[in-house]
Amino acid sequence: MNISEKIRKLKQETDTIILAHYYVDGEVQKIADFVGDSFALAKTAANTTQKNILFAGVSFMGESAKLLNPTKHVYMADETAGCPMADMITAEQVKEVRRQNPNAAVVCYVNSSAEVKAESDVCVTSSNAVKVVKKMEQKQIYFIPDSHLAHFVAKQVPEKEFIYHSGYCPTHKSIERKYLLEAKEKYPNVPILAHPECAEDVLDLADFVGSTMEIIHYAKDNAAKEYIIATETGVFHQLEKENPDKKFYPVIPSQVCPDMKKVTLEKITYVLENMGTGRCPEVLLDEQVMERAKRPLKQMLQLAL
Repeated sequence: MNISEKIRKLKQETDTIILAHYYVDGEVQKIADFVGDSFALAKTAANTTQKNILFAGVSFMGESAKLLNPTKHVYMADETAGCPMADMITAEQVKEVRRQNPNAAVVCYVNSSAEVKAESDVCVTSSNAVKVVKKMEQKQIYFIPDSHLAHFVAKQVPEKEFIYHSGYCPTHKSIERKYLLEAKEKYPNVPILAHPECAEDVLDLADFVGSTMEIIHYAKDNAAKEYIIATETGVFHQLEKENPDKKFYPVIPSQVCPDMKKVTLEKITYVLENMGTGRCPEVLLDEQVMERAKRPLKQMLQLAL
């Protein structure tokens, strides 16, 4: 029995669903029950029937699953896999901006901690941020923590006034305009598909800007046989799986999230073998934080319909 077969056997025995983000390694995506971007993962986590959820992703994803399933047991494949962007804002910073701007709605990117979500009005993902912000009654929007996504949304919703935070994704920030220009020269006339976590001067060069899932759909639905991809390279697994006749090029080889790549088949096996023993801690949150933080998540699921 190889490790993938062992995982499939263990998840059945333990009544566990494995949820994976597109940015983890392809071998991990292959054994997952569901692979998606943050919005799809949140929707799936909200509707799962298994008693255990094992997240192949980073910490805020496991927290979101716990918020939406307070009675379920939620585990991370690697409990040290975090999100640098999520660490760039605190609940106290949100409270201070609220004090200074009492009429502003706090729109919180899902890439954030439960404590920050608890201080927010609504959560968003890159695939639904524009739709959700347009539906907000408030005219002033404090968008946290990603400055790049906030500016992208602001251009689509000019009728709103935005207050920006200074957060960013280091992986997407590393995809600089100068590197994209070099890629364009290397692959002339090849469409560029970019994630809105990239800087604005990078997005200006893109032929399409969208969430990870939207990038996958765009590549599948369009006739071009080659694409330059400006997002984390884990998405190449799904792109190549769905489009075996097409070629995909990164802007730079290093557009990789180190935390996502912490997730391995061996770590998933360990968690499945040790659930309930204390050797792989569950995702646990303060009850008061949970009660407040799940509201903006549920609000997102309603407004994004």
